[in-house]
Amino acid sequence: MRPVMRAGNGRQGAYGWVVEKRQFKEWLADRNSMEAGNMDKFRFVILGAGKITGKFCEAVSLVENCEICAVASKSMERAALVAGKHGIPRYYDNYEEMLEAEKPDGAYIAVTPNDHCRLSLMCIRHKVPVLCEKAMLQDSREAQEVFRAGKENGVFVMEAMWSRFLPAVRKVREWVAQGRIGTPQIAQCMIGFAAPQGKENRFFNPQLGGGAAKDITVYAYEITDYILQQEAQKMEVSVTWGETGVDVTNHISIQYTHTLADLLTTFAANLDGKMVIYGKKGKIELPGPHVASESFLYDEKGELTEHFTDEETKNGFTYEIEEMLCCVREGRLESQIVPWKDTIECAKLFDRIGATFSS
Repeated sequence: MRPVMRAGNGRQGAYGWVVEKRQFKEWLADRNSMEAGNMDKFRFVILGAGKITGKFCEAVSLVENCEICAVASKSMERAALVAGKHGIPRYYDNYEEMLEAEKPDGAYIAVTPNDHCRLSLMCIRHKVPVLCEKAMLQDSREAQEVFRAGKENGVFVMEAMWSRFLPAVRKVREWVAQGRIGTPQIAQCMIGFAAPQGKENRFFNPQLGGGAAKDITVYAYEITDYILQQEAQKMEVSVTWGETGVDVTNHISIQYTHTLADLLTTFAANLDGKMVIYGKKGKIELPGPHVASESFLYDEKGELTEHFTDEETKNGFTYEIEEMLCCVREGRLESQIVPWKDTIECAKLFDRIGATFSS
């Protein structure tokens, strides 16, 4: 079906992936042009029309030299609603037709996890850089397939693990790296809420990739791994399964090189969401680790020595968008903050969780 035009004409070209093929001098000239404020806007398309697209649209509006040129959904009505609400020029009811017609610089995948792999591969085939919502892949097979395709086609791919970019999270990582509490001995991370009941919703429907692992365990694991910067030596997993066949509660114990980490996530109850890291010289507290806006550093006597408050962030998604733009325009295939290997390791954790299921 033809796209519905709302206003204006989109620019053609896909600067983000062509730059990788240019000679250095041409790339340098383009970079200098960007710094001079003359670079063409980076043109995003959105695949999916769920609630999360609203936060992404707002974030794009806050990023310089960036815009959304089109949105697609399996439902033309939903796509039209998102386009109208956020001033997106065109909308489609076919993802591939949108990619072919728009030739965007990047794609944001905002559907449920069950379709992340298929749409990521579709974007890669069209040479369109990918920013895909977490959990990006459902298992290690999907992860290996997507990143192999990204490498073979020379296309940037990144999981939208926005929490790693939050200033409060990065401050905790800095404190740990500086040895402010000594070598971390124990790390505890809890994230949980009483999810809305319903066999067909995204939380409990296995056909949509439901379950605590791909909704919140992904946060607990990838934030912990990012902060500690250690190799995992051993892992043990315990899971409570729900009536619909999705994991409801995850308990994961990870023995890192120097630190024992304990992760607890659940859809069954409202937990006091926080992360605490203990060392011989003190402890660090990170409230609401996946949405953190502050962090606390205590000495060995339990006295507060530093309180970091994030007073700059307006929309946490802006950081991952800026990271993608930077990587694509510099011709990189992956982010150093959310590298492929970390998304693959998280997918392997999903394998472990899935292996505990007994039908």
